[in-house]
Amino acid sequence: MNEDENLILTGFMGSGKTSVGRELARRLNREFVDMDVLIESREGMTVAEIFRLKGEAYFRQLEAELCRELAARGGLVIATGGGALLPEENRQILGASGPVVCLTAPPEEIFRRLESADDRPLLEGDDRWTGIQALLAQRAAAYQRIPLQVDTSGLTVDQVADRVLAMVETPAAQILPVRYPGGEYPIYLGRGLLSQVGELIRHHGLSGAVAVVTNPTVSALYADTVGASLEAAGYQTTWCTVPDGEAYKTLDSVRHVYDLLIEARLDRHGVVLALGGGVIGDLAGFVAATYLRGVALVQVPTTLLAMVDASVGGKVAVDHPRGKNLIGAFKQPRLVIADPATLVTLPPGEKASGLAETVKAGLIADPALFCQIEDHGPAPLPWLIERALRVKIAVVEEDPYEHGRRAVLNLGHTFGHALELLSGYARSHGAAVSVGLVAAARLSARLGWCDPGLVPRVEGVLHRLGLPTREPDFLPDQIWEAMAADKKRRGGRLRFVLLRDIGEVFVTDQVESAEVLAVLEEIQR
Repeated sequence: MNEDENLILTGFMGSGKTSVGRELARRLNREFVDMDVLIESREGMTVAEIFRLKGEAYFRQLEAELCRELAARGGLVIATGGGALLPEENRQILGASGPVVCLTAPPEEIFRRLESADDRPLLEGDDRWTGIQALLAQRAAAYQRIPLQVDTSGLTVDQVADRVLAMVETPAAQILPVRYPGGEYPIYLGRGLLSQVGELIRHHGLSGAVAVVTNPTVSALYADTVGASLEAAGYQTTWCTVPDGEAYKTLDSVRHVYDLLIEARLDRHGVVLALGGGVIGDLAGFVAATYLRGVALVQVPTTLLAMVDASVGGKVAVDHPRGKNLIGAFKQPRLVIADPATLVTLPPGEKASGLAETVKAGLIADPALFCQIEDHGPAPLPWLIERALRVKIAVVEEDPYEHGRRAVLNLGHTFGHALELLSGYARSHGAAVSVGLVAAARLSARLGWCDPGLVPRVEGVLHRLGLPTREPDFLPDQIWEAMAADKKRRGGRLRFVLLRDIGEVFVTDQVESAEVLAVLEEIQR
């Protein structure tokens, strides 16, 4: 468990969450938060009084808001109320900030511990035993969905704390399947997975030599870990290094990698492993799609942008001097291995670049994701990654080869790709997409497709993340001319992804150049 992760204790009332939580906070030298106590302090009344005066629904809303707040902080030991993690959304968002352990005890033990308690509003009445049994039965399914469980009956507080700490040492990976015509592949998402790359590849039946495509920056950070894992799994490994940056996502770099694969005698049983960000994933994917008419591809993204977008969906490409991603193919990976621990080494600008894609995902199909960033900023990262991935997975499964629905993933990109091209790819993808999202929102409002109030919300979220919302460097006519090279044209007309609301987008080519130029004028100010 990392220092920036929360440790969350949940379970039925009387299971020991508060006493065990205090002991864990002492051992870990962390702040302890009892959610019920914090709510009582803020409301100026006990939980029982809140139930009686304002109702249970009001209390549950306070719990949901507090789950979001605490998930965004990190480094805490948290004891939840017994019902706080019953809603799936609360469980997901707080659970993404760190391991969740459910403390349990048999009904008889719970009854013994609560027999004289007078602060349990859900157990009011004469027959407390029946109330405990009924409430436990009602909540059993939700508690059972939490994998980490500790039965506290017959144990001291110290013993329970020992078991909790032992249990959270090595958190399990989450597996998200992606289906496409003729097959499927898994996305493994979890901290520490970089050291398991070889084992995971072997598990999926890939037995040939491995060619790792990476860049000098990533190699310096992770070559030892990945190389040791591949060696331990018995793989012969070739390292193919290309320079950093979008400017090197070219056919010349592809030819360089081809030469290295030929020299290493990589055959059709071989594996191309992309270790790096979106540029490496695209370039290595294009190599895997075309070398010997196709070899296995494994994506190991090390940037936020690559984790939530570039590594998933099977689109691979390189750039041409006249446009981004003009030369490409569809190549589905055999598996994707995403280790959020790699994100701690990202420069702030690179992290922000990936966050632009999470905002995009929220705007396309996940209002809860957008609102979490809007209200609490970019945390917890594992939750943001999972939610953004689920948006992309749903879209690419519906339209694996970009015949229709998949075009919505280009929200902000018609503008963004033009800015990248004009900058000679010195502009980061995320920064360009950020400006593109603002332009798309403004164009949507200008044409009457969405409430004008949506524009400041989009701009506010991007500004909070440290992303640009204006374009001072290039004139509207320059941007419009660069947009003409966009590969998303159809019948000579540019297609735009526009907004009706957060979570509702559509594609249209019924946009006049004068409207686009007017928006480009606006974002220069």
